[in-house]
Amino acid sequence: MVSKEVLVKNGTGLHARPATLLVKKASSFKSDVSIEFNGKKANVKSLIGVLSLAITKDSLINVIANGDDEALAAEEIAKLIQNLED
Repeated sequence: MVSKEVLVKNGTGLHARPATLLVKKASSFKSDVSIEFNGKKANVKSLIGVLSLAITKDSLINVIANGDDEALAAEEIAKLIQNLED
């Protein structure tokens, strides 16, 4: 299991468009990928799950990957979140 803390810089947080990009990216990995925020956890391969966390700008979240390609999955998902534009 690999875990990475990430600061959400996107002005609107993880709303529909960036959440969709995350789900697509996460679905390309074999590993299970999830996000923890405010004591809640969601599967990043589920759009509804990601949106249900209501992650806003300047939120500190934890990306967790577990599986065959966990290191790459955690790194790529964290990088995508950090580089999201409004």
